[in-house]
Amino acid sequence: MADKSTCGAQDPAPTARKHQSWRKPFLAELANSSNVKASAKKAGISPTTVYEARRSDPEFHREWQEALFEGYEHLEMNLLERLRTGEMKPATGAKRGVRTYDNATAFRLLVLHRESAARQRAQRDNQNADAILASIDAKIDKMRERAQRAARGLDDKE
Repeated sequence: MADKSTCGAQDPAPTARKHQSWRKPFLAELANSSNVKASAKKAGISPTTVYEARRSDPEFHREWQEALFEGYEHLEMNLLERLRTGEMKPATGAKRGVRTYDNATAFRLLVLHRESAARQRAQRDNQNADAILASIDAKIDKMRERAQRAARGLDDKE
């Protein structure tokens, strides 16, 4: 009869090591492509495995989110580059193409950016407001000191 303690049991250590071996290349490709299936393929693992790991490992889930965030930042920068420099499109009768600009998308992106820029400005202004208040407090303290010295000087003369 087989020993129940070893029958069908899996050694958790190789699984953990295997998990660690694919994690870094998967996350790097996810940050580069924002594509789970392609990232899993590049890391040599199935998409099912990475989704299971994301569900069961909070740290991996956090790293996954960071990689996706980085991937979307790359995508945003690529889109901005295309919107700024335009794209070469074939032109009828021309030896070279013509540079076209997607103004509609650029305007939509600017509208979306305005909201995030306003949030950043508000945070920066709040920090600046704290510095301004500290400066005002320091000036008021100096004015009080001068007033107290002046009052003492008047008291001495009387």
